[in-house]
Amino acid sequence: MGSQGQGHRVTMTSPTVSSPCDRDPTPPSDPEGTMPEPLAPGVWEPARGALYSLHGDHVVRKLADRLGISNGLDWSPDQRTFYHVDSLDYAVYAYDYDVQAGTIENRRLLLQLPRGGAMPDGLCVDTAGSLWVACIDGGRVIRVDPHTGSRVGTLEFPVSRVTSCCFGGADYADLFVTSAADGLSAEQLRGEPQAGHVFKVSGLGVRGRACFTFVG
Repeated sequence: MGSQGQGHRVTMTSPTVSSPCDRDPTPPSDPEGTMPEPLAPGVWEPARGALYSLHGDHVVRKLADRLGISNGLDWSPDQRTFYHVDSLDYAVYAYDYDVQAGTIENRRLLLQLPRGGAMPDGLCVDTAGSLWVACIDGGRVIRVDPHTGSRVGTLEFPVSRVTSCCFGGADYADLFVTSAADGLSAEQLRGEPQAGHVFKVSGLGVRGRACFTFVG
């Protein structure tokens, strides 16, 4: 695995096999315990996806619609900004977030990847506010400046279908990165024997935070 910046230590864990139709990862909750939920994450058709929030009283509210592939999401450390991936737009968007109401507004483009290349997929945010964005079919996770949207670091992996990432381990100092094997030909799988595995990256010099608990 290659990277920009300091050296990192990478280990690999065995994947947990779930349903072959399991396409929608469990979304995180905000500090008030509200859970956003992407709809139709596997639909490859423009403007068919949506983003909903599930509140502690089990009320569901639509936050955004006419999305392509509604995907990764997380919040800034001060919970005032909400980040959301639309994979079919090859984009990461930022919104103003009201943590008390669980609402978003003022969408703006933070990161635009070249169309037809690697898609942004899952993401997470470290305690310094940087975004870590998994790029499926790109074999990498990129670190993004939350103020400028510029790429400030890259982690490269020996698999092409990098799907998501999150911080964990002692003090949340390790980055766990998932990958997929679906969609690869037999020849590609021979060239990527670790496809579908989970990787742990240590020594990044940054930390994540514990997930918030859904109140419902």
